Amino acid sequence: MEPLDTDRLLAALPARLGGIPRRWAAHSPHAPALHDGARHWSYAELTAAIDETANLLRALELRPGDRLMVVGENCVAQVALIFAAADIDAWIVNVNGRLSAREVDQILGHSGARRVIYLSTPASPESAAHGQRHAAEPTPSPFGTWMVGALNADCAPEPVHAESAQQVAALIYTTGTTGQPKGVMLTHRNLLFIAAVSSTLRGLTPTDRAYGVLPITHVYGLASVMLGTLYAGACLYLCPRFAPDAVLKAIRDDGLTILQGVPAMYARLLEQLGGANEPLPSRLRFIYAGGSPLAPSLKAQVQQLFGLPLHNGYGMTETSPTISQTRLDQPRDDASVGQAIPGVEVRLVDAGGDDVAPGEDGELWVRGPNIMAGYYREPELTAAAMRDGGWLNTGDVARQDADGALFIVGRTKELIIRSGFNVYPLEVETMLNAHPAVTQSAVVGRNAADGNEEVVAFVEIDPRHRVTPEELQQYLAGLLSPYKCPSEIIEMQTLPAAATGKILKGQLRQLAQK
Repeated sequence: MEPLDTDRLLAALPARLGGIPRRWAAHSPHAPALHDGARHWSYAELTAAIDETANLLRALELRPGDRLMVVGENCVAQVALIFAAADIDAWIVNVNGRLSAREVDQILGHSGARRVIYLSTPASPESAAHGQRHAAEPTPSPFGTWMVGALNADCAPEPVHAESAQQVAALIYTTGTTGQPKGVMLTHRNLLFIAAVSSTLRGLTPTDRAYGVLPITHVYGLASVMLGTLYAGACLYLCPRFAPDAVLKAIRDDGLTILQGVPAMYARLLEQLGGANEPLPSRLRFIYAGGSPLAPSLKAQVQQLFGLPLHNGYGMTETSPTISQTRLDQPRDDASVGQAIPGVEVRLVDAGGDDVAPGEDGELWVRGPNIMAGYYREPELTAAAMRDGGWLNTGDVARQDADGALFIVGRTKELIIRSGFNVYPLEVETMLNAHPAVTQSAVVGRNAADGNEEVVAFVEIDPRHRVTPEELQQYLAGLLSPYKCPSEIIEMQTLPAAATGKILKGQLRQLAQK
């Protein structure tokens, strides 16, 4: 693959997100852009629906600089609203309908949204329930009836900027397990840059068919999957919720060529199929895992199932989200999350902010066109995350090989200090996840009476296997130093997770203290 000229790429980006569908509506208007399970939407049809939706938003008194909150799950209406809000310079605040009433209300209060639209589809009854709870009114739309909340007359518009690097496109709230979730401000350039790079690194063309089950309310589903697919003029098959049968049917019947997911999604597929004993026939040419750590054992099974390299990557909401990924022409069989994507710089530093020696672990700092504009209404939190020179401190500890490949060691905030020794949960989780009976695991710290911390592991067991916590303890004893081995291993039928598949460790920490 030719090196990517990021200066040329940045110069060619449109000023706003809406430039993506409009480009293809002009170039190939009848090409399929979206499929919602019932029908295809061509690029011309999608663009016409975006225009109609933008007019509706203006009629609903949405102004440039306002925040528009949309509660729902993956559907064509959600995609159209993202582009329509961008067209009128409003900020989209996508909220997954499966969040609790408390979480939805927190985001509504913090964002100060001018309006809330609830997409009450049959696939998301929770979205309708939120709308009913807020006395939203049925309103005609290009996509049937929406539930629209009352006008917030107290909403003050934010400043509008002509420059795409300054104008906020999306306000994305990070998964909050306790306290107030943080609103990450991502600009048009942030998202357009990732869409372009993600599309290019995957080698996407208009003939590709990508599966869109990762929530668009999350930055991975929004930027890499949805925007990245449409940037290439390809077709995105939208699915509101993950179900192994639905994925397998789409692979079989819809001729998918691109599959992106989180590791837990691939683990569920393997469970459904009873393992990777039989290769799965498909037209897939590219499969990718991101969003959470990928166990080498799971990677090997998925590669056996599909007969393809399982590409891996790393990112965070604050980086729109991609920081690194393995290359299409350079697949890896280790646990690396690949090299930094073109245009993004990385540093590994010690506690004093000085670069560590090559090959040593260090805190990962990142700089590039993907870095957020900051946390909304949280200048202190923004200042705490940013470093001089435009560097963002990810809070993750990493190691870098001589070829530039990154390996994530763990999170500084998750660090467990046991008897004076540092324990990174990721290392313990990797060992647990390698056991054939463990579907996924999560390791947290528990405060002990003597001021020390104990290591507690929560595990989800594959129903095809049986294993006791004692057997897992013995297994780990042969792989880890004694201070890294859990004091307790707790089996759970299902680990608590966000709609993205991300394990909610805050809830597990609370359980561990009891």
